[in-house]
Amino acid sequence: MATPREVFERLFEGITAGRFAELSRLYAENAVVEHPTAIPVPGRIEGRAAVHERFVSPLAATLRISAGDVVVHETTDPEVIVAEYRYRVASPRSGETVETDNIQMLRVRDGLIVHSRDYHDFLRMAAVQGAAANLADAYAQVPERRPGPVQPRPAQLADRKSPLGVFQRLCFGVSDQRWSELPDLYAEQPDVRHPFLPGASVLTSREDLRTHFALAGELGIRMQATDLVTYQGTDPEVLIGEFAYEGQLGATPFRVNNIFAMRVRDGLIVESRDYGDHLALAAAAGRLPELIARVTTEMSPNHV
Repeated sequence: MATPREVFERLFEGITAGRFAELSRLYAENAVVEHPTAIPVPGRIEGRAAVHERFVSPLAATLRISAGDVVVHETTDPEVIVAEYRYRVASPRSGETVETDNIQMLRVRDGLIVHSRDYHDFLRMAAVQGAAANLADAYAQVPERRPGPVQPRPAQLADRKSPLGVFQRLCFGVSDQRWSELPDLYAEQPDVRHPFLPGASVLTSREDLRTHFALAGELGIRMQATDLVTYQGTDPEVLIGEFAYEGQLGATPFRVNNIFAMRVRDGLIVESRDYGDHLALAAAAGRLPELIARVTTEMSPNHV
């Protein structure tokens, strides 16, 4: 029976080869596939038939995708892996090509995918199709949402030097707006990336992180971390954490889904790739034009 890693490799190879009509065979009849950062609201697909329709949709057929730079994190749950990888996406319609980052949680049982949470860079995917200018209209059509419930915090946080304890203190530190304390959760020379945010610099020092968190404070962001789910890697330094921020900017409530892939050593974050729904946050803040301008600039032939 195929292992979770082997099932992912078959999925990955099939996507790269363009064999979309075959891919639903890798999923269970009652599979659930979620897209937490989809435009303009998170998406959910239930059942193998619906998964098949997604793979053979006209959109999938019009994009040319090649994939690489795969990192598979095996976890202490034998059914679960988390995979990070890159797409090179070409749109024959627009003539544009872009590279995008992706991260995917797969739960595989009896050799079939029963649950998948797929985080893709939907902003750059829209841009490569020449559809970035339509994003503001897409978000404007979304009915105003009510603030959702916030999951209670654990009565006691995990050990502060453990990957789980560090992750919890990061999430709840943001919730409590302890901006000046958060850089101390990181090593002196970390590598922190925000793959879904166009123009984002790699943060390589605590001073970079102080600037990063201070900016969040200046923007007046108020949000609470909720729905924390973690996957401990078989590598004891690695933790992958999914969560959401429930918050409000002015009168606009928002929910931002995130997944962080972190390496924690001696109680400090040495690496982190923070995949967040920057589109949802920008829409709530009224800053979508700014974000769209950044991705447009990034894709310009003259951009360095």
